[in-house]
Amino acid sequence: MDIPDQIVNIINLSFYYGKTKALNEITLDVSKNKITSFIGPSGCGKSTLIRCINRMNDLIEDVKIEGMIKIDGHDIYAPAVDVTELRKRVGMVFQKPNPFPKSIYENVIYGPRVLGVKNKSVLSDLCEKALRRAAIWDEVKERLHINALDLSGGQQQRLCIARAIAMEPEIVLLDEPCSALDPIATGKIEDMLVELKKHYTVIIVTHNMQQAARISDYTGFFMLGKLMEFNVTTDIFTNPREKATEDYITGRFG
Repeated sequence: MDIPDQIVNIINLSFYYGKTKALNEITLDVSKNKITSFIGPSGCGKSTLIRCINRMNDLIEDVKIEGMIKIDGHDIYAPAVDVTELRKRVGMVFQKPNPFPKSIYENVIYGPRVLGVKNKSVLSDLCEKALRRAAIWDEVKERLHINALDLSGGQQQRLCIARAIAMEPEIVLLDEPCSALDPIATGKIEDMLVELKKHYTVIIVTHNMQQAARISDYTGFFMLGKLMEFNVTTDIFTNPREKATEDYITGRFG
């Protein structure tokens, strides 16, 4: 399908753990300032794919990648690519909240400070902006110096999103960000992600089909390392082209 305003192009991507083929010739485009969801049963390759987009899989031994991923038209696996610079542009939030055992403020400004930002007022402004965009500022603004581990699980996850966006990325990847959270905390993150897409391109892996249906503009359904179907979210959920997609979203398997 023809995706408008493309920022990510994945072209014939295959990925191997040793001799095991985890992704099989995936081709899809991601639209700028939209939410794209990847759904599918466990082990279908959706988390592997999202980790290819900021080269997190480089950290695993004995892996091989074939095909191409382009961001803004540039091949991110080209030899000249600075991976640190890439990960600045493509932020990542994991399944389990993983704040550093430091204050809320230190968590958010960690990345900019490592990159050499020293001016305290600039850091404070960055911190406030990120916490506001992550919809947690009002809950923590009076206690920025408490330990982040004292926050609730949902607050910790929003803090991790703030930490990712403090780096001013173009793209935010989220790997099942709500799987460890209760429905109220999940709802807050979903509302926040819909706001975030005004500023960033959001790609989310989720087990929760209702979540994909509620918040995403585009959805890809994966099974056994293959992209079975990719379309506008409403079409995937109301008029899927593939029988496997229909079986999955109606709960016949998965």
